[in-house]
Amino acid sequence: MPHQIQIIHDLFQIKGGGERLVMTLCEGLPADLLTAHIGEHTFDLTQLPGRITDLDALSDIHGIKTWSLARAFRSHQPSHQHPKIIYSGVASPLAITHHRHARNVFYCHTPPRFIYDKRTTFEQAMNPIKRWAFKRLINWFQPQYEQAVRQMDVLLTNSEYVRQRIQGALQLQAQVVYPPCDTNHFKWLSQGDFYLSLARHDSLKRIDAIIRAFLRMPDKQLVVASGGAETEPLKQLAGNAPNIHFTGWLSETQLLKLLGQCLATIYVPLDEDFGMTPVESMSAGKPVIAADHGGLLETMLEGETGYLVSNENLDEQIMAAVQRLSGKHAMAMRSACEARAQAFSHTTFLKKIKEYL
Repeated sequence: MPHQIQIIHDLFQIKGGGERLVMTLCEGLPADLLTAHIGEHTFDLTQLPGRITDLDALSDIHGIKTWSLARAFRSHQPSHQHPKIIYSGVASPLAITHHRHARNVFYCHTPPRFIYDKRTTFEQAMNPIKRWAFKRLINWFQPQYEQAVRQMDVLLTNSEYVRQRIQGALQLQAQVVYPPCDTNHFKWLSQGDFYLSLARHDSLKRIDAIIRAFLRMPDKQLVVASGGAETEPLKQLAGNAPNIHFTGWLSETQLLKLLGQCLATIYVPLDEDFGMTPVESMSAGKPVIAADHGGLLETMLEGETGYLVSNENLDEQIMAAVQRLSGKHAMAMRSACEARAQAFSHTTFLKKIKEYL
């Protein structure tokens, strides 16, 4: 039998925070799942308690992902009418056309930035033909997206930072429900002597600044986990520095071990909406050196669960924070980190979500 609740999520392509959030909803409510695509490199969804519908609608043509997902959600005729629907993603809200009589709740991770605050940046990186196609996509998609969002009964988002972005882009009021962290999953194992970067290797994560800082601190150990498009440039930047170690992509077990054994984590992305990595770090009792803007200001407690660093002279800021955050200081912050992480537990998240259903 179908559940009373269905989650509609854009796609499962990676092992990301949005995907984890949707899985938590499916397991904790419980709920059925509708998605436009399930890729090979995402989480194993086979253990979820509800029905899973994969529309297999992701286009193979580069650059039209949003169009292909949106068309799939608009055209899909559900075989069962769920009385409660939770939407997650950019294209999924367009499915509301088939759920007029349901209780419709949209968890907006962010308004699509290629339409709103980052549109000019996207356009400037395109040649004239791609720019023409890009503008046509926006002209087709934006009015449908805005109409769908305005039909929602409830609009939720992941941070006060994004709530303000929604208000500016859509002139709508959203309620903040912080994303969930499995606080029982991440555990303090030992007090190591290395600092850990867990961010995906993307230019916005600014791992290059972390590496430059550690090149100037040969007595401090840095482990750079994960991978991504910027892995090779980052390795070239690090050279053969004996104090900087790259692990490549790791299994969940390996990641948990590294996190549980490090001295502290370093996470300095640009313009982060929420940032689950610091919460996971705190859950493992490990303090964080974090960027002092975006959603990170809503999770970190300066001086209690780590230290915040500003964009100005970022390399030097990281160096100063590392020198300040010794093993002794990290141990002293352990209990505050673990306590702070509880504010973002699965239990807290699901309780808040249920208030809006």
